[in-house]
Amino acid sequence: MSNDFLNVFLNEMKTNVNGFIAVAVTEIESGLSFGNLTIDPGFDPELAAAYNLEVVKAKLNAVKALNLNQDIEDILITLSNQIHIIDISPNKKFMIYLAADSAKANLGMTRAILRKHKSELEKNLA
Repeated sequence: MSNDFLNVFLNEMKTNVNGFIAVAVTEIESGLSFGNLTIDPGFDPELAAAYNLEVVKAKLNAVKALNLNQDIEDILITLSNQIHIIDISPNKKFMIYLAADSAKANLGMTRAILRKHKSELEKNLA
């Protein structure tokens, strides 16, 4: 993945997501982190993405085991004061992990921003 594209992507998330806390892009199969960004020095987006990768793998396995013949678009985890969205690329190779302050974030807008950028992410995979 192009570092220029990745830096632009990470900064787009920071700039355009209200209540932005952190974002990370991770390869699903290997767990390799391609990049991350946070505004909170106490929040490690790479570590959070690594733990949430297990959620993604479990859900992909569940969908397969249940023969649902469906794609996972995103996974939403709501905490007491944060939302965490795990957005999966259409080719199921990458996930975008995003954390935002739930008091400031607009869930619909955040999902729309992620949808817009995940197709660009897939185009720029290396």
